[in-house]
Amino acid sequence: MPDTILPTAAWLTAPADSRWNPEILAEAWAYAASIDSSAVMVVEGGRVVASWGDVERRYMYHSMRKSFLSALYGIHIAEGRISRGTTLAELGIEDKEGLSGREKAATILDLLSARSGIYHPTVYESQWMRSIKELRHARAPGVFWCYNNWDFNVLGSIFEKLVGRSLFDEFRDRIAGPIGMQDFRYDDERKDGEYVHGAETDHPAYPFRMSSRDLARFGLLFLNGGRWGDSQIVPRRWVKESTAPISEAGNAGAYGYMWWVARAGVHIPGVILPDGTYSARGAGGHKMFVIPAHDIVLVHRVDTDVKGREVKTHQFAPLIDLVLAARLGRDW
Repeated sequence: MPDTILPTAAWLTAPADSRWNPEILAEAWAYAASIDSSAVMVVEGGRVVASWGDVERRYMYHSMRKSFLSALYGIHIAEGRISRGTTLAELGIEDKEGLSGREKAATILDLLSARSGIYHPTVYESQWMRSIKELRHARAPGVFWCYNNWDFNVLGSIFEKLVGRSLFDEFRDRIAGPIGMQDFRYDDERKDGEYVHGAETDHPAYPFRMSSRDLARFGLLFLNGGRWGDSQIVPRRWVKESTAPISEAGNAGAYGYMWWVARAGVHIPGVILPDGTYSARGAGGHKMFVIPAHDIVLVHRVDTDVKGREVKTHQFAPLIDLVLAARLGRDW
């Protein structure tokens, strides 16, 4: 994308005479304010088209964390530290209730694509995740997709075992620093990442806190094929592979390697999005959409630190529809 501008110390804004309709953008913002949105950021060509709410505040990241870890896996697979075909048996992975021989045959690739077939109790699950979870031992590895936090949490444990460093340190040094994230901190005094442990499992979750403007940088990194300036941060091949529509995911379209992916226009109920679109999503309405067909990154945040605050998917759909209408016209 030759016209894409990468932000340096701060973001650039789109020129006043851009192709975006200001009246429809104002309508989009009024709608966002009516549904408990806390921050929205729209980027086209690397420039900020619209920025509403507190885009500097570090909101809880929830399940969007998974796309960060996917990017880190891509880096270390390319560098030879991780092999996607390695099994849990070869890694010596166990858990509180024990794993069967069939379960231990699951590979890193099975976990990355949420196809491990392991439904051991885990932590940091939403009620929806618990409701769709298969019965223990119901599926063999690799044959069935289920959005399963056991897979994602164990990937964190495996990553740290194979790389020998905290995934938060690696994210800071391999991604956040190189792309110039303005707000993310992980040091001795300030930690925008934590481990969430539970009695039911040996493998913790690893939620982040992230500002909207830093999250938009991560989306722009992927929109730019994993490249930032003169540096290939995430391998281009991994960007393509991890955001490919690997598994059928109903009205969400498809699922790749810890990314939600559009399939035949289906990605979010109520809106038909271009193929090639993909997103990171977190509980409560946290979303980051990458829309390569239109060179757009859209970030949506909710203050889920306030109990009960939430923007449901059916509420978010009109917002993304309005944002795209502001760029493409009402009949886009």
